[in-house]
Amino acid sequence: MKERGGNPTGMSPAEPALRIFMRRLREIMADPSDGQSRLDKIVHLIAGLMVAEVCSIYLKRQDGSLELFATEGLNPGAVHNTFMKRGEGLVGRCAELAVTINEPDAQSHPAFSYRPETGEEVYHSFLAVPILRGGDVLGVLTVQNKTHKEYLDEDVEVLQTTAMVLAEHLVSGSVAGVNSGAEFSRSVGHVVRGQPLSDGLALGHVVLHEPRVVVTELTSNDPEEEQRRLEAAVEELKSSIDEMLEQGDLASAGEHREVLETYRMFAHDRGWLKRMNDAIRKGMTAQAAVERVQNDTRARMLRQSDAFWRDRLKDLDELSDRLLRILAGRPRSHAMAVQLPHDTILVARAMGPADLLDYDRSKIRGLVIEDSGGSSHVAIVAKALGIAAVGEARGVVERVDQGNPIIVDADSGEVHIRPTGEVIQAYGDKARFRARRQRKYRALRDKPTVSKDGQGIGLHINAGLLMDMPNLAASGAEGVGLFRTELQFMVSATMPRMERQTQMYREIVTEAKGKPVVFRTLDVGGDKALPYLRQPEEENPALGWRAIRLALDRPGLLRTQVRALLRATPGEDLRLLLPMVTTVGEVDMARAMIEREQELLRRRNLAAPKRVLVGAMIEVPSLLFELDSFMPRLDFLSVGSNDLLQYLFAADRNNTRVASRYDPLSVASLRALLTIVEAARRHGRPLSLCGEMAGRPLEAMALLGLGFRTISMAPASIGPVKSMILSLDVEALGSWLVEKVRTAEGNLRAELKRWAETNGVDI
Repeated sequence: MKERGGNPTGMSPAEPALRIFMRRLREIMADPSDGQSRLDKIVHLIAGLMVAEVCSIYLKRQDGSLELFATEGLNPGAVHNTFMKRGEGLVGRCAELAVTINEPDAQSHPAFSYRPETGEEVYHSFLAVPILRGGDVLGVLTVQNKTHKEYLDEDVEVLQTTAMVLAEHLVSGSVAGVNSGAEFSRSVGHVVRGQPLSDGLALGHVVLHEPRVVVTELTSNDPEEEQRRLEAAVEELKSSIDEMLEQGDLASAGEHREVLETYRMFAHDRGWLKRMNDAIRKGMTAQAAVERVQNDTRARMLRQSDAFWRDRLKDLDELSDRLLRILAGRPRSHAMAVQLPHDTILVARAMGPADLLDYDRSKIRGLVIEDSGGSSHVAIVAKALGIAAVGEARGVVERVDQGNPIIVDADSGEVHIRPTGEVIQAYGDKARFRARRQRKYRALRDKPTVSKDGQGIGLHINAGLLMDMPNLAASGAEGVGLFRTELQFMVSATMPRMERQTQMYREIVTEAKGKPVVFRTLDVGGDKALPYLRQPEEENPALGWRAIRLALDRPGLLRTQVRALLRATPGEDLRLLLPMVTTVGEVDMARAMIEREQELLRRRNLAAPKRVLVGAMIEVPSLLFELDSFMPRLDFLSVGSNDLLQYLFAADRNNTRVASRYDPLSVASLRALLTIVEAARRHGRPLSLCGEMAGRPLEAMALLGLGFRTISMAPASIGPVKSMILSLDVEALGSWLVEKVRTAEGNLRAELKRWAETNGVDI
């Protein structure tokens, strides 16, 4: 194949060594001989180029183990007889972590795994690079020498580039036994289970998102021309993002706009651009340079345990995809050209928010992504657009074809591919039942939430983004019981300045249209990392430096936020909720800080809130023993049931191995909650509860029986919970339940269900 900028007359001494090598590598790959022979020739070629005494290729099998498939220098009898378990040895470590390993004396490394059948005991220096394709590790490419030496950066570059080319050869299927992608029957149905990103149920037909751009031209003699091509493509990329920001439905403020602003920042990132230009200077084409940096980014994604940073790396990955399309002459994704069916279900390996916004959103019913997560940017946009979405749906792209019928159950996280007639009928019935149920709940929207025995109950929604606020009116809720202010910080690339925060909080209050909003101050730290906030590594971040602890140690954060909230609510009641309070001293410190900001506002003659009400979340079990000291210091209380019960049982509710230890309707849970209710009554303090149990009719019923009269939940739960309340005699339940809680043991879930059924409660 003629390479970009190549000499059609053949190789010449003036051509770079890497270019000559790549040409020879391509010739071997095109050789009609069998796959094993080609691999044998490839390792021989690499060893010669790098003056290495050993070059080996280990490929990943279907079970995740690594098999020695070809070698130059090791014992030939070890080929297909040497296997490494997942993570075993330096080779396994390279594959598991998707990292380059460069060791001057491999045998002294603690991870070294000696295999006598290979005869490698005489070799010391060791260089291994992962063979990556689309973020997946296909195998490991290694070189070794007898001398103790660390391989040069140039050697690493050559081996990494070779691995990139080798990956394309492997996925062609020409090498038998390679795990180049799972094989699935295209005629039978499959169920893929993922993670819900945006609730809903959608039935439709598959539209595959953006086929991958395959880079075939890797090297060039003209780096200046390649840099010009890259610069032009980057400018086009920036312009396309600016155009999206100017679209009518995206021009207004909101989290979806914040996401695109983050994209724009990454498109201007000098470090990202420099890495691509460096690769071009070493002889790569612009496309190969982009893919090379993209592979590095994907390898970092594989190693990154922090969800926030994984999302940022995904942003860079998605920008690289868009840049490759521009360089390949496909500047607009096929989203701009494809005629979408009216019931489109988009299926993608990965997708960024900008890609989703390229499509005709009026025709998209659902979204399925292999690589995503609830905190990802595309999830935020999907929720804003009301699209049922499932992420982490591993292997879904391999299982579908364009136009396949598909069902997305984003409530459970299930995706049904080519469903049978029975499954379609069942989900059709479910969709119709869901529609009838929603009509019933909509009919209750404006009906007062009053129980059968005449007790008024306050139903509030949880929110955290501006795009959540329309749910307040749509659900008929009485207010926002918990506004998670940290979510806005998490979708911002930089710390929002006070003016931006003030604008956002003012928009929230305006959208509330006079209904109360409880603003929880920043609950960051732990698993909610901010890129612009340096935090130490912690062994147990959930119990570490987070929430009010972090805010009091970094008072500038809390003071700026409080100042913005004060300025955003002139003439209004401002309700502030302090997260994860563990001692009364923390309340005193936070209140003093808030009062200083109020005094500063008065001294500057600025418009102030009518009242500032300060509350705290009860999430830490230690507070159960200080309630009488704690409550008088506050204007209201809110129980954070998710964390309180998780800490009470020392059990992660999302960990399937210990989830059975965690039940909100156990006697221990209900006694803890009853203790809080009784203390709030003694001190005359308003009390609410926000958490998952508030949104489940049976568990919400138990809360009312204990004495809670205000609960806050996801907007979608308002209808079912209101329907339950309208059919409930709260006083009768309370008389029965409180006695049970005081005297029973174990779990009351079954007894509560029986009570509800006996008394005609709609649960």
